[in-house]
Amino acid sequence: MSSRTLQTRLLNWYNKNKRTLPWRDPLRSDAYAVWVSEIMLQQTRVEAAIPYFEKWMRLFPSVVVLAKASERDVLHAWEGLGYYTRVRNLHKAAKIVVKEYGGDLPSEPAELIKLPGIGRYTAGAIASIAFGMDEPALDGNLKRVYARLFDVAEPVDSPKGEEFLWGIAKENLPKGKSGDFNQALMDLGATICIPKNPRCLICPLMEICAARKNGTRELRPVKKPKKEVPHYVHAAGVVMKPGRVLLAQRPSKGLLGGMWEFPNGRVEGDPAGELTKVIKSGYSLKVQRKEALGIVQHAYTHFKVTVHAFRCEYSSMSNEQSLKWVALNDLGDYPMGKVDRQIAGMIKQWNRT
Repeated sequence: MSSRTLQTRLLNWYNKNKRTLPWRDPLRSDAYAVWVSEIMLQQTRVEAAIPYFEKWMRLFPSVVVLAKASERDVLHAWEGLGYYTRVRNLHKAAKIVVKEYGGDLPSEPAELIKLPGIGRYTAGAIASIAFGMDEPALDGNLKRVYARLFDVAEPVDSPKGEEFLWGIAKENLPKGKSGDFNQALMDLGATICIPKNPRCLICPLMEICAARKNGTRELRPVKKPKKEVPHYVHAAGVVMKPGRVLLAQRPSKGLLGGMWEFPNGRVEGDPAGELTKVIKSGYSLKVQRKEALGIVQHAYTHFKVTVHAFRCEYSSMSNEQSLKWVALNDLGDYPMGKVDRQIAGMIKQWNRT
């Protein structure tokens, strides 16, 4: 396949068909906007990210504003987007950019990759799109497109397969137009070279696609077999007193770091029967179970969880710093994961009855 043919066909198609996205707006498209969009688009579809991006840029219009913001405000703005390590790293990186780079995001990939939350792909995307540098990018969409174009039989999520694709990406970059080329591949993967039933008949690269020629388009990309996803059961205590409810703040590191939740713990048997034990063990909090509020189910990347929520009264509690009594009317001000936000909704419904 000729690199020149690939570049010309793809860029011509992109110039006519590129998606209208807020981070591509000439009035807003600076390095900071590109950075924020790339972090949001990790593990998140464009359609879901757009309203969050719009809100984010209103709240934190610059690196300096973001660096000065509180963790609580930052987490609250991200709530519902998931994968909260992304936003904690974005916040940390903003502080570093202000302190060490005077508020200007560095343009060199070697400097970008030193920042929390920026890996090889994100560094290449920012460098090429925001700074016009000739750097390759390789996310899930681009892996799929390259795997079909070049009929790659190696699993794209294996070290060998990934390095092979990085080589392809680098070899086919058009000098001076790498930013548009990378975005063109992103758009092609999102709209035409989609995971299932790719729209080959309207693809600008149809005639040069090796997988289509070889009849393997439905077999590409190859991926390693997925491991079975474990399922856990938790019991959560909604500990209440007049007008208030008890929340616990999660540790700053790990899953949902820094977010707020209702005291809970994993159970092996009957959630109602084990509730008081896991709450006492996890929070040094003695509670009396009153009634069931409801059940919430949620799937994370590596596991699934079913949470049984119960209204409780407390009999004693320690001076655990992570615990805080919060006014029922203020629950919306505390950033939570999806499970706990649904439980908060159950409390409002219970109060109305």
